[in-house]
Amino acid sequence: MSLTEAVGEEENHPSDSPSGVAEMTQPTQEEYSWPVIRFDVPPHRTYHFYHQYRTATNPNNFLKGVKWSPDGLCFLTSSEDNTLRTFTLPDYGSDGDVSNCYTASDEDSYAANLVMNEGESVYDFCWYPYMSASDPVSCVFASTARDHPIHLWDVTSGKLRCTYRAYDSMDEITAAFSIAFNPTGTKIFAGYNKAVRVFDLHRPGRDFKQHSTLQGNKEGLTGIISALAFCPTQSGLLAMGSYSQTTAIYREDNMELLYVLHGQEGGITHVQFSKDGNYLYTGGRKDPYILCWDIRKAVDVVYKLYRSSEYTNQRILFDIEPLGRYLGTGGQDGFVHIYDLQTGHWVSSFQAASDTINGFSFHPYLPMAASSSGHRRYVVPDDVHEDVPLTGNENCASVWSFATASMVENDADTNGHDFNILSEHENMHQDP
Repeated sequence: MSLTEAVGEEENHPSDSPSGVAEMTQPTQEEYSWPVIRFDVPPHRTYHFYHQYRTATNPNNFLKGVKWSPDGLCFLTSSEDNTLRTFTLPDYGSDGDVSNCYTASDEDSYAANLVMNEGESVYDFCWYPYMSASDPVSCVFASTARDHPIHLWDVTSGKLRCTYRAYDSMDEITAAFSIAFNPTGTKIFAGYNKAVRVFDLHRPGRDFKQHSTLQGNKEGLTGIISALAFCPTQSGLLAMGSYSQTTAIYREDNMELLYVLHGQEGGITHVQFSKDGNYLYTGGRKDPYILCWDIRKAVDVVYKLYRSSEYTNQRILFDIEPLGRYLGTGGQDGFVHIYDLQTGHWVSSFQAASDTINGFSFHPYLPMAASSSGHRRYVVPDDVHEDVPLTGNENCASVWSFATASMVENDADTNGHDFNILSEHENMHQDP
């Protein structure tokens, strides 16, 4: 099996500002200009998904994350029922009837295009970085689940394309806790307990290279490697987070340890570089702050971004919008909070659900974002005949459309309201 090489080499132009704002262009359309999102105007909830995550076998199923595909064609969700689902935007020609997209919170806008079952709890998932609908060979994503090898799924068919297997000292399959493609899309890096295994994407099976995250002097990461992120400028830097509450920066080629970052109050659950690669953002479980680090100094925290997550062990994913100026994150309060990365100041927020927002992902080049919500609910005792009250605003996925600066200017005579963003449907509605 082989994947095509990069569909188009991305151009990143570093900036000296703390936000990592990059002057980027559409790889395939030079005339394309990135939309400037207006976060002071509440977004519209364009699509909503709820009933597909309710099953008789698991009535308290909840989502655990959402991620847009690199080409923006669709987004991928993971849920507690060990299932991965892909949803294609109707505007891109999906089979869903866009005229029947509902606005009621207890109805689904349309059905998932593909449903893939892992069999066990999904630990992590990630898209192939050069995925493009124009090249079916590149339409894949990887996932890792408990007691399972790493799976590479075909997005065009929903079938398993190949597996990457790691074995322990007892010659039994051991599951990766985190996975990520390297920037060139040729390798899969997988996090284990105090170790990273590197698989060649073109050679599925049990061949891999193993690197300890501890150096000879015992410096480095201990515990489970729970999060991975590569520097987007292809500088060869790899950030890894651990449940031991520390983050470390390594070199991709030889896994040389460069920095160890201390300061998170809980185990690391998410790490992400700024668009210019100069800053790293880390978040942890039972920790109310996302920390910003300047990796050129890697000594002190630049600033902290608050989110309501101090009482949950859930992985709460955040994301940085395409221009690199703003960061969006959810929390237990059901709100999505937007922060200015140049100053570290709070900008705005909107209520995305009446439940924990555990996933938030910006569209790669359109003024849209997807959110996922839900948290684990424990079954009530058998002698209590009560159903857990769940509504369409809990344990759901939503797609949000933001206003842009040009839209505000064009609609100045209407006070900046009644935007018809992205699609021409009249059944959009305000956030709950």
